[in-house]
Amino acid sequence: MAEHNETGSKGEKLAVEWLTQHGYEIRQENWRYRHWEVDIIAQKGDTLHFIEVKTRRSTKFGNPEESINKQKMKNLKDAAEQYQHLNPGWKWIQFDVLAILFKPDGIDYWFNQDVYL
Repeated sequence: MAEHNETGSKGEKLAVEWLTQHGYEIRQENWRYRHWEVDIIAQKGDTLHFIEVKTRRSTKFGNPEESINKQKMKNLKDAAEQYQHLNPGWKWIQFDVLAILFKPDGIDYWFNQDVYL
């Protein structure tokens, strides 16, 4: 597996742990429909969260969350609409970004909730 794929995979595992520790119930990981994918679908209270996870080992090319562009967010929205069609009944949904940065002295988490699409 390429190093960037390993970094992403480790980041998604850490994201699941972090979200669980913060009261989220993980419903799906790497949910796919056609060409769309949602990294994590989680529930907290009566809200369904569609979470994009971005992980980096350095900020040489910017912070992890800076790699999320309009097309990625459109794909996340489209995937969420399809998920809701297949799993109806959710009154509240939210789009979040969890950025993870591996640093020599530890791991930084940055959770941006309810991002505007």
